[in-house]
Amino acid sequence: MSEDLAFLSATALAGRFAQGRLSPTEALEAVLARVERLNPRLNAIIALDEHGARAAAAASTARWRAGLPLSPLDGVPFTVKDNIAMAGLPCAWGSPLFAGGVPERDELLVARLRAAGLVPLGKTNVPEFTLQGYTSNPVFGPTRNPWNMALTPGGSSGGAVAAVAAGLGPLALGTDGGGSIRRPASHAGLVGLKPTPGRVPRCDGLPAILLDLEQIGPIARTSADLIAFLALLAPPDARDPLSHALPPFAVPAVPGRQRILFVPRFGANPVDPEIAASTAAAAARLAELGHHVEEGAPPFETEMLAALFNPIGQAGLAWLLAARGGEASAPMLREMAEAGRALPATALFAALDGIAALRRRMASFFTAYDLILTPAAAALPWPAEEVAPPVIDGQAVGPRGHAVFTNFANLAGLPGLALPSRPSSAGLPIGFQLVGQPGADGLLCALAREWEAAEPWPLWQEAGWTRHSGKRDPGVRNSDPNHASSSTHSP
Repeated sequence: MSEDLAFLSATALAGRFAQGRLSPTEALEAVLARVERLNPRLNAIIALDEHGARAAAAASTARWRAGLPLSPLDGVPFTVKDNIAMAGLPCAWGSPLFAGGVPERDELLVARLRAAGLVPLGKTNVPEFTLQGYTSNPVFGPTRNPWNMALTPGGSSGGAVAAVAAGLGPLALGTDGGGSIRRPASHAGLVGLKPTPGRVPRCDGLPAILLDLEQIGPIARTSADLIAFLALLAPPDARDPLSHALPPFAVPAVPGRQRILFVPRFGANPVDPEIAASTAAAAARLAELGHHVEEGAPPFETEMLAALFNPIGQAGLAWLLAARGGEASAPMLREMAEAGRALPATALFAALDGIAALRRRMASFFTAYDLILTPAAAALPWPAEEVAPPVIDGQAVGPRGHAVFTNFANLAGLPGLALPSRPSSAGLPIGFQLVGQPGADGLLCALAREWEAAEPWPLWQEAGWTRHSGKRDPGVRNSDPNHASSSTHSP
């Protein structure tokens, strides 16, 4: 019973609260029991607020009994990525430089969710300064993938996706500055959205070292949960001018026939064959659902993306470290900061000008197409202690070789959605990415709902992905968390 409660969706929990069949306190205790059992091995949640969560759940229980919930998700547990401020809990950002910091106030969205009655569990693990594509740091160590605990869930929202996938709360706040929601969601069998800049307002947070390239976004197990969660996050706030530049968040009842450009690879960058096959199958299935899907090349020079993205991250990290008076721990980040210190202002301005040009170019592209479809990641999950896979499909790659598909959406200011697709032969999750024009967050959510109805990924997970892999694993609820092997493994 407890295990079943821990895997109920957010909307299912809220439905039971409304019917009086379950209380938020009972739901929380089921999740806390699972946190106690699994988190020591997963290392997804690095700061847990049991006392605060129990108090919030008790207050929510009283509201539901009185018929006075604060929102449709009142009483639902959620976690907060450790680069989002949460009052009273550490905000270490994966770095010894920030490890002792405890904010006195919530970042805007945490405060908004508290006011809506949701139950904050605690903080989830990140790589240092959330600038790497796996999840480990010198403060808290590595986070492991619930589907195989020898492997990484990716990053930088690795702790967030590991928590949701393992039943440690049905919802998570993540951030995405170059794919940090979409890639980890694809590695964990989840749905995750990087919103349009301004769709989810920000205020009272950490320094914005990636400018508007980074957005806070929702991570969930189902499309209904994602939509309900985003509806609470999306209202504009006067302190974030970008949030007033978009029409109100709304999800159409049906997405209609969309013109989709399917881009299976970016130039010569390799893609794991199973990911390539899974994404191609998703493209074919979307065509069967009535969308116009056309395969082609990306509508930009892929080799220019790093030249636009790198100066922002380098300069932002160098500025942060100078202001903090310290140094990064990871060698890759020290090199990145050194490059930022040596970067001339003209190079930074050139990158900003190039980003503006890319945004104009993509605006023109969206007169002919509605969406771009790509793999969410180029590699399957790799060992949890390693920064990145050194080889993909037999070809040596650099530390960002697995991450080539996602950062164009951040650079171009576009919303991007990761959705589960056919898993690997070993049962590991695979996801694909849909990217739309600015403001198309609601359309992407409608497509998520359509895709889940046609290809119900929660059922794949319930059955150990037997529908496509032909194999049975122990299941996401029942396997032994103390056993790890190279085969597919779920807690």
